[in-house]
Amino acid sequence: MATSAFALKEQGNKAFKAGDYKEAEDLYSKAIQRDSANPALFTNRAFTRIKLQAWDACIDDCIRAIELQPQSMKGYYYLAQAQVALHHPNEALSSATTAYDICLRTHDSSASNISALILQAKKEKWEVKERERIRRRSDLLRELEDGLLRTADVQRLQVDQRLKHLELDPTEGREEKEEITEATRRKVEELRTLFAVSDPENLTRREVPDYLIDNISFAIMHDPVVTKTGNSYDRSTLLEHLKRSNTDPLTREPLTREDLRPNLALKQACAEFLEENGWAVDW
Repeated sequence: MATSAFALKEQGNKAFKAGDYKEAEDLYSKAIQRDSANPALFTNRAFTRIKLQAWDACIDDCIRAIELQPQSMKGYYYLAQAQVALHHPNEALSSATTAYDICLRTHDSSASNISALILQAKKEKWEVKERERIRRRSDLLRELEDGLLRTADVQRLQVDQRLKHLELDPTEGREEKEEITEATRRKVEELRTLFAVSDPENLTRREVPDYLIDNISFAIMHDPVVTKTGNSYDRSTLLEHLKRSNTDPLTREPLTREDLRPNLALKQACAEFLEENGWAVDW
């Protein structure tokens, strides 16, 4: 008797928990062959492909899951992770925001993880703009950065070739690519630091501290309030959230308007930062 889609899914779950992601991917693929209308099978395989860093294949699975289940929180969440990995911050921000909205409506417990992903996408979106701003200031910096990025691309392709010829297993390949990415990031940061020393007014990197960012709108806060659980949000966005759900967006504990208190110290910090960094209004 042929193995059922459910049984294959359960076997895939066991392989995933054991860290055998390639085997899990194969088992989920077999399950999909038997039940191609089940969105959970596609999100399971998408998550596995995230572990394998198979980003394009992950995106394909997420899109199929969303087609089958338009309110698939996992579909949008995993899609955003793959888009961030491929350096598509605009698309990632849209996908992650959709996942967050679904999460709030369904009272899912993943709100804090998705919040972190939205902030990551927004940071990367700003990073792209900031990188171009700095690069436009210096042709030499742009040329040197491009050289570092091209070298990293070549190194990653070499890893792919070694994987293709079975000289590396998927875990080793993933770790080597992560090392290449991190080493390149450090070199680029060191390069920018050197150039910033020579022209601090124009080449110093600008960023918004995490503690000034609202965890609902993911913009810099204007009128922060603190909840009884100690989390701070912008008043306006939190009040809008409370119209939909009387819970803390991150902890999911009960919360009402009466529980909110002004966070005066944080409000002062936001005001002072904006006074010196007007660009952050559009962050």
